[in-house]
Amino acid sequence: MTKLVLWDIDRTLIASNGVGRVAFQVAFEQVTGVPMREMADPSGQTEPVILSRTLQLHGIDDSAVSFAEFARLEEAAYRERAAELRLLGEVLPGVPDVLRAGAAAGFTQTVLTGNTRAGAEVKLTIFGLIDQLRLDIGAYGDDDPVRSRLVPLACRRAAEALGRTYRPADVVIVGDTTHDVAAGRDNGVRVVAVATGESPATELRAAGADVVFDDLRDTAAVCAAIADRP
Repeated sequence: MTKLVLWDIDRTLIASNGVGRVAFQVAFEQVTGVPMREMADPSGQTEPVILSRTLQLHGIDDSAVSFAEFARLEEAAYRERAAELRLLGEVLPGVPDVLRAGAAAGFTQTVLTGNTRAGAEVKLTIFGLIDQLRLDIGAYGDDDPVRSRLVPLACRRAAEALGRTYRPADVVIVGDTTHDVAAGRDNGVRVVAVATGESPATELRAAGADVVFDDLRDTAAVCAAIADRP
C-alpha cells in the first residue's frame, strides 16, 4: 500500500484538555512580558497564526515578538508539564489501534499539523505515539503559517526521503476541523475527517470531507476509508 497519511495531532490523535492553553499562555507572557488576557481560537490554525492573532488581541505588533523564541518557550513549557499532560490529557479513542493497523497495511504515516516540529515531538512522545509516525517527513506550523501549503511540503519531504513520487491520489489527510478539509481540497487529496474536535460531523461533510467518522474506534472502517476501499 502506497498511501501517504498526513495526521493532524490536536483533537485528532490527542487532546491536551487545557494543558496546551497553559503552555501557550506561559510562553506568551514570557516572550511579551504581558499577561495573556485571552487567546485566539486555535482550532485548525497554525501556531504562527494563533500567536499573531493573540498578539493583536493584546495590541502588540507582530514584529516586536520573535516566533522562534516563543516556540522555544512553549516547548519548554510542555516539557515542564509532561506529568500534568499525561494526567489531564489523553490519546483519543481508537488512535493506537488505527496507527498500528495503518503501519501493518503499509501506509506511510506522518503528521500535518499547526504545531511546531518541536512541540509535535514533545506531545507525541509524552503520549507514546512517536514510534508510529515519521516526523522527518511531516510538515509543521513553523514551516509555513498557511496550512494548505504544508501538504505539498510533506509530499516533497516524503518523496525525497523515500525515493518515490506522491500524486494527490496517493495522499490522505486525517483531521478534525474544516481547515484540515480545506487543506485537502486545495491540494486535491482525500480527506478522512473525525468529529472529535470543535467541528461537528455535519460541518465536516459540508466542507467537503470524503468520509467522516464520529471517532476512530472502528479500525477496519478507518483504514478502509484511508485506502479508499468500499
